[in-house]
Amino acid sequence: MSFSKVVIEKMAYALPPQIVSSDELETQLEPLYQKVNLQVGRLELMTGIKERRFWGNGYRASEASAEAGKKLLQDGTINPQEVDLLIHSAVCRDRLEPATASYVHKLMGLGDNTQILDVSNACLGFLNALILAGSMIEQGAIKRAIIVAGENGKPLVDQTIDILNGANMNRKSIKPYFANLTIGAGAVAWSITCDDSSSSEKPRLAQFASSTDTSHNHLCEGDQSVGGMVMQTDSEELLHAGISVAKKAWNKFLEVTHWSAEKPDLIVTHQVGKAHQQEIEKALSYDPSKSFTTFQSLGNCGSVSLPITYTLACEQNPAFLTQKSALLGIGSGLSSLMLALNN
Repeated sequence: MSFSKVVIEKMAYALPPQIVSSDELETQLEPLYQKVNLQVGRLELMTGIKERRFWGNGYRASEASAEAGKKLLQDGTINPQEVDLLIHSAVCRDRLEPATASYVHKLMGLGDNTQILDVSNACLGFLNALILAGSMIEQGAIKRAIIVAGENGKPLVDQTIDILNGANMNRKSIKPYFANLTIGAGAVAWSITCDDSSSSEKPRLAQFASSTDTSHNHLCEGDQSVGGMVMQTDSEELLHAGISVAKKAWNKFLEVTHWSAEKPDLIVTHQVGKAHQQEIEKALSYDPSKSFTTFQSLGNCGSVSLPITYTLACEQNPAFLTQKSALLGIGSGLSSLMLALNN
């Protein structure tokens, strides 16, 4: 449940070029809004999401992940031949077989000694992969791992708009699809390595805790269809169930870290939207000023959301790199995982 010699060596991210505002999405949904008399502006008002980003049509998860991954390598401090493990941890993948990590490995030009695999657990995948890779480093099995994730919500959002503008939709039938309109895109890559010195200026993995409640695994379900991705979500029930499982993980986390709610300098949670962020802060009873959020400009980027938010926080305030931080991930299913940095 803890690490003593694993640090985040480098962090990088890539942002898609296309910026789409909530107002633009509502313009595309004009037939639906007129039909069921929805007020323009409700999407941003309800979610707090002003805009999100998308990759172009046909841009694969591996390409997004590799775009972020290459940024880890561009200054030459990491030798591509000295990466022992590569994990692709996104919801999006190129295909069922082979592993998307195999395409990322090729695009990044990594060596033949690198183990490759995919880890998939909804929006919690990156944090799961970080714990798995960190455990291998802690045990001495490997020295360096790269975890990547590349998400693209554009196909899902496009299909959702088509469904919502369909002839048979009403105020009740649209509810399971509205959460899809919060989805965005992005990519992130972290390199972690062994460093048992006490003077490192890099974020150091410490304790972690988790909680799982699979009785709620029906609340958010997505699958492939002939036309693309289909996802339906009971947003209200998922919010309550997610907060409940996160609170259990939080209580375990405080126990293993010996922290109080006031102890972390920075608390980064999975980025869903305004209501989710406010409910998390309220349920866990911590000062909202400790939060750093990106949902306003990136939306919900799946497994990318949590790590890219921490990366951007450290970019804006490098002091966070060595300050006590709490990362809180939640994945539909439901499962929550928390990791302490710099304890």
